[in-house]
Amino acid sequence: MDEMIKNEETWSNFIHDFIEEDLAPGGAYEGMKVHTRFPPEPNGCLHIGHAKAICIDFGTAEKFGGLCNLRMDDTNPTKEDTEFVENIKRDIRWLGFDWADRFYYASDYFPRMYECAVELIKKGLAYVCELTPEEMRQNRGDLNTPAVSPYRDRPVQESLDLFARMKNGEFEDGKMTLRAKIDLASGNFNMRDPVIYRINHMAHHRTGTEWCIYPMYDFAHPIEDALECITHSLCSLEFEDHRPLYNWVIENLDLPSKPRQIEFARLGIDHTVMSKRKLRTLVENGVVGGWDDPRMPTLSGLRRRGYTPASIRNFCERVGVAKVNSTIEYGFLEHCLREDLNENATRAMVVLHPLRLTITNYPEDKTEDFEVDNNPTRPEEGIHTVSFSRNLWIEEEDFMEEPVKGYFRLSPGREVRLKSAYIVRCTGCRKDENGRVTEVFAEYDPESRGGNAADGRKIKGTIHWAEVASAVSVEVRLYDNLFAVADPEAGDFMEALNPDSLLVLEGCQAEPYLSTAQPGDSFQFMRQGYFCPDEADSSAEHLVFNRSVSLKDSFKRKA
Repeated sequence: MDEMIKNEETWSNFIHDFIEEDLAPGGAYEGMKVHTRFPPEPNGCLHIGHAKAICIDFGTAEKFGGLCNLRMDDTNPTKEDTEFVENIKRDIRWLGFDWADRFYYASDYFPRMYECAVELIKKGLAYVCELTPEEMRQNRGDLNTPAVSPYRDRPVQESLDLFARMKNGEFEDGKMTLRAKIDLASGNFNMRDPVIYRINHMAHHRTGTEWCIYPMYDFAHPIEDALECITHSLCSLEFEDHRPLYNWVIENLDLPSKPRQIEFARLGIDHTVMSKRKLRTLVENGVVGGWDDPRMPTLSGLRRRGYTPASIRNFCERVGVAKVNSTIEYGFLEHCLREDLNENATRAMVVLHPLRLTITNYPEDKTEDFEVDNNPTRPEEGIHTVSFSRNLWIEEEDFMEEPVKGYFRLSPGREVRLKSAYIVRCTGCRKDENGRVTEVFAEYDPESRGGNAADGRKIKGTIHWAEVASAVSVEVRLYDNLFAVADPEAGDFMEALNPDSLLVLEGCQAEPYLSTAQPGDSFQFMRQGYFCPDEADSSAEHLVFNRSVSLKDSFKRKA
């Protein structure tokens, strides 16, 4: 896995620069081991944007010989699901990272967080507020007007009593909140006495009904980091305005460490959406087949489509770590996959739109085997054999009765090379009552075994094929972008769906070598693209292959 990322040892960014300053003599963390964390919410599957964060969190720890924790941010009981926890673990391990024994839940710290809230109340730095959410919005103020709460000067003992009664379940949802007492006139609205606890009587997926009050993320997150002795809390850019609150919590509580929060830009990709809420909408409305649908930007969807850990990690590295949000072309993600598969995928022949080819001068009772390289770029991966006989399948588009200019495949009187086998000359075709070509006839050159003419004549066209007698019937799924426009979030994203994002082809004809394909295998179907067995639907009785990416690279690299 260390070889996945090219030049990983030289990879650097502003986060690494900050850490090097912190570790240097006189720095805030001189002599300490770098300790990061990845804290996903278990309310959906991880997507390609999370992959960037994973690479930053775990990759930064690796670079500095440090540690990275995995922590489930399960402070919201209305969203979490145990199934997502296991999916998250699988995705991170699939990318090549591991947290060893450092796996935590935010809910593990609920008792300590409650104690911290009580500590703030006793210090006069928090109070119970009875403003409703609507009243709180109305009293939020603006840049020229401070926020207002009539409960701000509530006596400490009264707030302690009410907070305990909130915990004991005496009040309904929304009746009261606990707010930090900071600065109602702050220009940063996150510091205008933010809510740090709210009442919610919904059962939690781990703690059940033990708690009916839950901490807000901005309060819980710094406490979790400090309790785990995180040195550098690496967050996406939207938390930059929350950093003063993060620091305020750390500075005003008796905690074992003082982490530093550093923000980086999130990953945006065109022709997709990254919001978990919107991805959930796609799943729940049946637009896609689930979180692992190969059209989804989730890691489980990308894996099912045939993306490799190496391609995703390379993509994340080459996108880089920035301070300004930007949108990357989806074509660049495909480019990174194509680079990896071009080097590593096994070659095979599959006919997607079968048309029968009969070689009329080939003996009816004869069969030959031809050797085909599994991967021309890696001779050490060996060969496999394909059977050849009188009756073959070719692509419909590889025959044209009246060829247009520049067409170098089969047409009456024209020769082509059958990949790795023989040169054949087309002699005609058969049509049905509707004029559709149902069979092509050709004669082979017995002296051209292997595909080269004995007399040295040049053959411009080479086509793939499958033997009728030995070919296996497979289903092939051709995927395209789920959204037809580059920025589906510019309007109603549900109206920007691409109706042609999935095309299912039945009855495709594949060489029998593919009958042993397993989930995780990658293949280049000659002249067609890169494909993989569908890990959910493919079986020995019904082989299903997903197109991972086309052969053509439309991404234009900048000079």
